[in-house]
Amino acid sequence: MRIKKATVDGVWYADKIGQIFEVVRENSVAILTKCGGHHSVLREDAEVIVTEKRPAEAGERVLITYAAPIEEQAYEKGDVFVAESTNDPVHKCVRVLGMPEYIDYTEYEVIVENEVKYEEADEMKNGKTRYDLAVENAREAIEELRLAAYEQGYEDAKRRIYTKDPAVSAQACRDEIVEQAKADVEKLSNYGDGVRYVTGTGSVATCNVGFVVNSDKRTVVALLKGLRTGKVYAKGIAKAAPSDCFNVHIGKAIALRRALGLTVPDEYLNAPQPTEVRVGDVIEVTLDSGEIEKKPVISLKAGSLNAHLPGRIIQYPSHYAKIINDSREEVGE
Repeated sequence: MRIKKATVDGVWYADKIGQIFEVVRENSVAILTKCGGHHSVLREDAEVIVTEKRPAEAGERVLITYAAPIEEQAYEKGDVFVAESTNDPVHKCVRVLGMPEYIDYTEYEVIVENEVKYEEADEMKNGKTRYDLAVENAREAIEELRLAAYEQGYEDAKRRIYTKDPAVSAQACRDEIVEQAKADVEKLSNYGDGVRYVTGTGSVATCNVGFVVNSDKRTVVALLKGLRTGKVYAKGIAKAAPSDCFNVHIGKAIALRRALGLTVPDEYLNAPQPTEVRVGDVIEVTLDSGEIEKKPVISLKAGSLNAHLPGRIIQYPSHYAKIINDSREEVGE
């Protein structure tokens, strides 16, 4: 099932337009999906895609259901391609139109139908009475309320941050968002004891939460890896915009929430930029020659705006220097 739209404000899938999820069951009103648990989607907001797990033939459309490579790649879960050649370069793998690399058999399923007609019986459907279906729908509604209550905590935090006295600095807002992100990662990873993840086959795997951080590329990748199998069941990626200051704690919170299929709070995506330099921050300095240096702040001179970098003292703020990384992990913050 692919999310086409969100007709109701505030639904859990409002920021997941275009993403695909496995269907658990459905009725005339809603479709129950797997997304870090079981959550409902209004039928009018979704497109049901029927697939078969078999080798594709040339000319058939394939749906990416699991993008296996860990490194950067040109496709992701939910993408649809047309198979150009099969068993290329190995058995069951395919090459598709417009894509230089091949797609492994474990990564795709063949699309056999995009439109599915649903017939509702008056009293029975799949051996269940209307009463049975009503009970199931009520349980789904309770689950939605539970998830909404969890997310409401982040909405309340956002209001606390952005409705403060205008005199409160952007730096104070950013500091609070960073602390919120740290607590979020700790809670979502079950304080280091792992998470339960519903796999594509419907089984539940206990996974370790791991992160791959690349400060140079300003990216964080969250990986959910099975404790027993060692298999990567899900991943989420966060990448700082070129104009943003990179912060590994905010990046981890964004990446982990994406791996778990949870909504990413707006404050993570739109955190204010830092305005105060601190020990451990990485500063980008543009020299008179046009050369660019990136160095950490090793000390601050009391009573002045001078920041001591390795081999250089600069004034901050200034038009030739900006903070590009305020993670400060090396100094224990």
